[in-house]
Amino acid sequence: MIAKLQCVVLDCVDVVELARFYRGLLGGQVNRPDPRWSTGDAWATLHTDDGAVLAFQRVDDYRPPHWPDSARPQQFHLDLAVEDLDRSQEDAVRLGATPLDAGGGTRGWRVLADPAGHPFCFVRH
Repeated sequence: MIAKLQCVVLDCVDVVELARFYRGLLGGQVNRPDPRWSTGDAWATLHTDDGAVLAFQRVDDYRPPHWPDSARPQQFHLDLAVEDLDRSQEDAVRLGATPLDAGGGTRGWRVLADPAGHPFCFVRH
């Protein structure tokens, strides 16, 4: 093994807003003191209750991906395990997510976008 995953970094315009969105989905603490990162206007972190860390980096000229358009690819996505696809999607939309997959949950997953346009999937657990 060469490395361990330390965190996943997402570009966005408003770092705290996006950190709070993911806190609503995953729980945890926004900008918990951690010597590995300094937080501020251009950088925020989310330490989840299960130990994962997401970081958010401000990019003033950020251009969100367009799913599934390969001219502006998704760049990455997160698969998030959930028990109830319908309820989870409703909760995520209340937090600011946008559904991207009109096909519903018959396949066992849903594709949504966070407020900055990053696609993510809810996968039936």
